[in-house]
Order: sequence, then C-alpha cells, then structure tokens
Amino acid sequence: MFATVLLLLVALCAQGGNGEERGEEAQRPGHVTVVIVGGTGDLAKKYLWRGFFELYVNKVKGGNTFSFYGGGLSPADKGKPALFEILKALSCSKDVSQERCALLKEQFLRLTQYRELKTLENYQKLAKDIEQDLKQEGMTEAGRLFYLSVPAFAYADIADKINSSCRPTSGAWLRVVLEKPFGHDFRSAQVLASQLGGSLKDEEMYRIDHYLGKQVVAKILPFRKENKKFLDPIWNKHHIERVEIVLKETLDAKGRIAFYDQYGVIRDVLQNHLTEVMTLLSMKLPKNLSNSEEVLNNKLQIFRSLLPVGKKQAVVGQYQAYKTEVQQELNKTKDHVSITPTFAAVLAYIDDAQYEGIPILMISGKMLDERVGYARIVFKNDIFCVQNHNSVHCKPKQIVFYFGHGSLQYPAVLVSKNLFKPVLKDAEWKEVTEHKDVNVLGLPITDYYVHTPKVQREAYSELISHIFAGRKNSFISTENLLASWGLWTPLLSSLATSFPRIYPGGAENGDLLDICVKGKEISYNSEVVIISNDQMGGTSAKGFQVMQGKFRGTDMVSAWSEELVNRLAEDLQEAAEAAVRENGVFHLALSGGSSPLALFHRLALHHFSFPWRETHVWMVDERCVPLSEAESNFNTLHDHLLQHVRIPYYNIHPMPVQLNQRLCVEEDRGALLYENEIRALVNGSSFHFVLLGVGYDSHTASLFPGSKWDEHGEKLVVMTESPAKPHQRMSLTFSAINQARRVAVLVMGKGKHELVTQLSRVKDNSDKWPITGVKPASGTLVWYIDYDALLG
Repeated sequence: MFATVLLLLVALCAQGGNGEERGEEAQRPGHVTVVIVGGTGDLAKKYLWRGFFELYVNKVKGGNTFSFYGGGLSPADKGKPALFEILKALSCSKDVSQERCALLKEQFLRLTQYRELKTLENYQKLAKDIEQDLKQEGMTEAGRLFYLSVPAFAYADIADKINSSCRPTSGAWLRVVLEKPFGHDFRSAQVLASQLGGSLKDEEMYRIDHYLGKQVVAKILPFRKENKKFLDPIWNKHHIERVEIVLKETLDAKGRIAFYDQYGVIRDVLQNHLTEVMTLLSMKLPKNLSNSEEVLNNKLQIFRSLLPVGKKQAVVGQYQAYKTEVQQELNKTKDHVSITPTFAAVLAYIDDAQYEGIPILMISGKMLDERVGYARIVFKNDIFCVQNHNSVHCKPKQIVFYFGHGSLQYPAVLVSKNLFKPVLKDAEWKEVTEHKDVNVLGLPITDYYVHTPKVQREAYSELISHIFAGRKNSFISTENLLASWGLWTPLLSSLATSFPRIYPGGAENGDLLDICVKGKEISYNSEVVIISNDQMGGTSAKGFQVMQGKFRGTDMVSAWSEELVNRLAEDLQEAAEAAVRENGVFHLALSGGSSPLALFHRLALHHFSFPWRETHVWMVDERCVPLSEAESNFNTLHDHLLQHVRIPYYNIHPMPVQLNQRLCVEEDRGALLYENEIRALVNGSSFHFVLLGVGYDSHTASLFPGSKWDEHGEKLVVMTESPAKPHQRMSLTFSAINQARRVAVLVMGKGKHELVTQLSRVKDNSDKWPITGVKPASGTLVWYIDYDALLG
C-alpha cells in the first residue's frame, strides 16, 4: 500500500504543491508513523486530525511518507466508524484546489487506521505491524509521533507502554506529545515529571500549550527582535507603566465541570497560558530565536526573578450559576458549595533592575462581557497637552498583542502611532491600512499601526508542524513546568479556603470585578459583596481561627493554611530575634518539598525586619542532583526565598552533593564535610530552629521507612536512599535534628489527612514511621497542621 502512496505523492508533486515548510530545521527523510492516543475524543475531533491532515498536505513535496493511527479504548467495531466520521469532515485550506484536496483527502483516509490501544499487548501488536509494513515496503523509518490526547492520569502508564514496546530503532526519532494539565500543583507535577522521566527522555517529550501556537503569541519574540532599536530604550521600568495579560470568555463551564471544579481558572489558564505570555514579554531576548535551549533557559531566568505571589496579590470570583451547575453535573445536594474560582486577577512583579516595580496583571475569567485575549504594554506618557487633549501626543502609548476575537475580530500586533512605526520583516505578515470603525482598548483603530498575519492558521496546526520539525522552543520543558508550579502553588494553597466574589455574568457584572493596585497588593475596587449563608451553603469556613492543642503528646498549632503559615512565620521570626539577642547568630535548618513554599513567600514578602544578616541557613536534606536543577531542594529554597532577602552569601550552607564534578560518590565524603561544617559553626551542633515536613509514607527530611536509623549513632549527616527518583539523598540524622532547640513539623493539605489520623494512633517506631523519631532531647517540638490535614 505504501508504495502506491509514494507514487501518488510523486504525481502530486509534479502538479505543484502548497504549504512550504517555513524555516524549520531539516527533517530526516523516511517514513513517519503518527499515533493519536484518544483519537476519537473531542480534542482530536476538533483540532488534531485537522492539524495532522494539514501537515500531510504541506509535506507532500517533502521526503517523508506517512501512516496514521487513531487509538482508543473501544474495540475496532465501535472505534473505526467513529474515526471515519471525523475524517470525512476534514477539509483543505482555500489555497488548495478542490481536485487536489479530494486526492489528498482520499489518500489520507487510506493511510489512517483505528487501533484499540488499551493493553500492553495492543501496543506490542501496533509496534509489530509498523515494523512489518516498513520491512514489506522497504522503507527507512524517520520517526514515530505519539500524541496523548487522554487524561493526565493515564500519561505515565501509556509512556511506559510506548517505551517498552513502541520505540523505533535504527536512529529514528520518538516524539510524545502531552496535553495539559501537567499536574495539579508543584508536588503532583514533580511526581508526574519523575514518572514520565522513567520512560521518556526530556527531549522526547513535547508538553503542549496551544497558546504558544497562536500566531500573535509566536510573534512576540520576533517582534521584540525586529524592533530592538525602538524597544531597547523603553522596555524598562523607567518607561513601562504596567503590563496586562488578559483572557476573557463569555462561556460558562458547563460540560467541563468534572474537570473544572478540580482545577479552576488559575490552574486552567493563568498557570500556563498567561504565564507563558508573561515570560515571552519579559525574558531576555535570545541571540538565536530558533535555539530552543536558549529560549527555555531565558524563560527560566524570569521564573527565578519573580517575586513570590501571595494571597494579597490576587482576587478571585465565581459566576452565580456555577454553584447550580456543579450540583447538577456532579450529582451534589443543594447544600453543596464549591469555592472553585471562575475568575481571577493576579499581580506579579519581577525583581530585577530592568523591570523592578512594574505591575504585571494576569486576568482571566468565564461569563465575562466579551470573548477576547490580549497582552498590553502600557507606557508612561510624559507629555501634558494644555489645550488640545485629543492630540496624538497625549493619547495612551501602548503595544497590544491581540490574540483574536473582541472588537477587532482578527489577530494583530498594534503599536500606538505616538510610540514608533514598527518594522515589518516577516513576509507572512502584512500591514493593515484600511480599517473598520472600531476601538481597541481605549483608542480608535486608526491611532495604531496594525500588523496581522496574511493567512490565519490554527494554533494546533502550527504546533504540530513544530513537533514534526523537532522544534522545542514552543513547548514546556520539565524545568520550566516546575518553576511555574513553584510560583503558583503557594498562591493556590493560600486561596484554598477563600470564598470567591459572586458575580452575575456577562454585561451585568458592571464594575463588580474592577480591581485596584496599591503598592504590591491588589484588591477589588468596589466594596465587598456580602454573601448569604444560603448562597454559600451555610458553611462558615472562617469560623475557625488559630487553635492550639496537643498532637502525639507535644504542642500543636492548627489553622487554615494561610493563617497557619502566618503564625509559623511569626514564630520563626520570634525565635530568630531571641537567638540573635542571646548569641548574636541564628542557625536555621530548612527541609525541601512543596509545603514550605508558602512560608518562604510569607517571609520574603512580609517579614522585612527578619534578622537575615545574622541568620545562617542550612539544609535538612538534599537530592543528589546538581544544585542548579529544579529538583534540587536548595534550588527551590534559593528561587523562592534566598534571592529575595538580604542574607550574606557566606551565611548560606547548601549540602555538598556535587564534588569533583560527580554526584554523591561515597569516597568524596560529602556527608562528613557537611557534618564537620556544622560542628565548626553551630554551637554544640544544636540548631536554633529546624523546619521539617512529613511525606505520605511518614518520612521526614530524607529519612525513609525501612531503615535502621539508630545504627548511625552520633553521626549528624548521612547518605540515604529514597524509593522515588532521584534515589540518592543526603540528610540530617535524628541525632542532628533532636539536638535542636526547636523543631517545627509543617503538615498541610487534605492529602495528608489520612497520614495525620494514622500518626495520631501509632506508637513511636522510627523504622516504620520515621517522623516519630523526632524527639528533641532538650528542645521543643511543635506540630503546625492546617485544618485540611487535621479535619479532612
């Protein structure tokens, strides 16, 4: 069959083709197999098959042949007709003749098959058939592309099946495409990344954010480079007044409630789409825009420079009908209340010399007044018109990256005429000189220079062509994904019990969602809307304040997550000030994980009088990875706390997991080096304050169940093994922890409720329940447990 296909492709080439490859890297010639797992689902139906058909049409002239598979859980007798109905509806772009389109579509259908892909045997059979077809037709394999259009919980299992049975041989490439969500928070994203990393290399994974395929979003970096001469003098804090990144929707969440109620607008839109746009606007311009590594590294630098985002940098809302929709779609009773936000406005700041003090607003919501998306850079105007206030000089100066819809109805880059005339180098873009009578963000369209793509292309089609070409700069790397969740997770935790402002939806919202920026905080501009108990199901989550009690025979502090973190931060500062008064120095040991992130942000944003100059920061534990990697506990501590406070660099003590250009090699004696450093600098090896977390298996620091911890004797630091990757760790021992003057154990989140219940009942057994081995000899132990973990 494939020989016939090849002959037809040659014949079509002779007719002349369309869709030249637009500046992509050279593609390895040979046969390409495309497998859409979830090939009869909604996303595949709306976008993916259309995108792969467009790829096929555009690559007819190239050196590749293709086969396509739509995979699903249904048996062939159900899946095949469903797939055929999707393929029948495919169409070509306007610049392809009807005759040629008919030929291409007929061939595309012949090349496409349905496969049941449920078991390992199904994947093995698929791989066997691919190999057999290649052998029969005598074709060289270029690569295999798997698009996972399935729920995220299935990713790890499918990736494992692909790895074990469907990897190509003979140097052919493997590319696996993943759809968001990539986790629910920092910890879940880290777990998923680790699971996928066991089956796939990072360069084989293409985490897709379809916003990066939008033509205007993809134009941000080229625009900045093409207009560097104009932008360099004004792209800074002295000239930019604010940045707005906005995605407004008129639709509700009906039909998606099962997903949406778990995620909400921040996870669904802000953490990915709007954050990616923000990095493109603010990152250092790469020397080579096609260098994926440089682009992704420059994005990562922005994440490292962002100030922590806390509860006072966000407002949330929920459209009025959402409560009823949740009750109906999730079969909940009428007294059930969801506090999932459907609207959010978040204020961010970048802590560097170029952007310091510039407010960056990220706003999105459902059931708003219009459907529109844009990024707007508003510049300061230093001209005051005494008489002619309509003069072009006194009008707003702004650059707008207009993603589409809204009053303009097409994607465009707009530059105020009182700013500069932008350069147009891209042959695929054109200047618009004839306009309809519309206003865009406060200015008539005639007050802008307007550039738009000559041909509008769908975002998924664009990204599919990038995947085929092996271009990774439009996709999300593991490091950037974890950095993004590192920014958003503390905010999400602090908002977990916050009631959103209820708004009616559409034009009736009026000024209800207008926001006000004061300093580094954001709030609604209008008075607080009073919500009745009936609206919120009679629940009074704020009825609980900070509560003190006992847990496992020692002191416990409980509160909702935000109040708990505030209290812990206050207690930590009090301990620091007391130690400095008494000894002139404060020794603080901090653990890794996601729980302390909210505390780090609280300390950085609100505790300006903390005695950082007299504080020495030590690590409780560390993974055996380079300290520059996202998985490093020290890297997380640095990005979320240390770089935002004034602590002398010689007061910072990372664990020496990398010595002699290698990681955690026993003969390098890294653990002994750290122990000797503690003994030399910490009086009596007694830290003033040790902050611990506790894992789902009750491990603390990197002391895991199943080890004989009493065998370490008086050692302060040891190498340990984790059941999860990366396995090797360095950790303080119970001997070091229990010499501390004060130990705090922070436990947060509903996911820890079962563990807290178990710990309240079990006896001390550090081999089975490591956290029970924490018993300061002469110091105090305080448990900080939020209500979600305590009450479930």
